Amino acid sequence: MPDPVSHGKRVTHPQTGSAIAAGLFRLGCITLALALAGTLPSAASAQCRQALALGLDVSGSIDTGEYRLQMDGLAAALLHPEVLSSLLAMPSAPVALSVYEWSGPRDQNVLVNWTAIRDRSDVERIARVLNSAARPGGSVGTALGTAMRTGHDLLMQRPDCWKRTLDISGDGKRNLGPRPREVKPELERAGITVNALVIGADAPRLGDIRLMDIAELSSYFRANVIVGPDAFVQTALGFEDYENAMVQKLKRELEGLVLGRLEPTRQSGR
Repeated sequence: MPDPVSHGKRVTHPQTGSAIAAGLFRLGCITLALALAGTLPSAASAQCRQALALGLDVSGSIDTGEYRLQMDGLAAALLHPEVLSSLLAMPSAPVALSVYEWSGPRDQNVLVNWTAIRDRSDVERIARVLNSAARPGGSVGTALGTAMRTGHDLLMQRPDCWKRTLDISGDGKRNLGPRPREVKPELERAGITVNALVIGADAPRLGDIRLMDIAELSSYFRANVIVGPDAFVQTALGFEDYENAMVQKLKRELEGLVLGRLEPTRQSGR
């Protein structure tokens, strides 16, 4: 039974086929190498190669236009040829996606329940949910620690996946709820990787104020939010850059997993 896509439960673009085919061929060769080396789980256990929960900041600092850029940007990023080829690289052990919104401590809204990505139609269904999402009401606060805990709870539902990753976006620091540095150890103990997409000011007012904001927020997320040996912070120069930043982030997260599984094989063959 296919995994359900939720249309707002509380707690596209046409692309060229050549780029997708090239990506699938490249990653298919990697998958074959892994299988020959005996590093892949058996068919019975290979249920999910990565669980990826995407937490989107919809706090009071984000207006309706910025909300739309974020939702449509994520939808377009998921359908980007290179991202799509990575998502579809191993259909026998698919990536599982979940998407949720966060703002105040009691404003965590799951937009997309866990969905296994086995073909393009699965991604298109998620994109339609994102494209049709409306900005919710609720707290104007920024409960970043609570958002991290929500991601933790979602990912704990997927013990079958080889890797569990929380991909959290934000344009500000926590001002309500638990402090991120207090929640961070919970994710570390669970073996969850946390990456961040930091969004700067929409437009500079004086000199390089936007770049300064990005630098400050990046340092804050790096110190208080991200966790894992390969964790990183991606930056977006305003919401207009969100789609491009998300493409780069997803490519790094998805391709890094497949390529990373080659390393133990290389070391064991020395």
